[in-house]
Amino acid sequence: MITGETLAALRRRAGRTQVEVAEAAGIPATVLSAYERGRRQPSLANASRLIDVLGYSVKFDFVLDPAEQARRLRDVLDLADALPYRARPLASARR
Repeated sequence: MITGETLAALRRRAGRTQVEVAEAAGIPATVLSAYERGRRQPSLANASRLIDVLGYSVKFDFVLDPAEQARRLRDVLDLADALPYRARPLASARR
């Protein structure tokens, strides 16, 4: 999640006051202040609104848990082992 320090830095970089940003995001300025000081953590909806108001966008990359990746790889390899195998001559040997 976004830290208060990052949120404050983004707001300052955008050249906006806490009151302006809070009003535009539809939250009280005291709540934004608490977010920036690390006393409260914004919900995903509030963080998204604040970031949008500041003119930034968020990109989420879906990354599988390493254990889940390993399980899926084992499943694929098990399926590959179950396929019938017929040895075929190499293309260079057929000429």
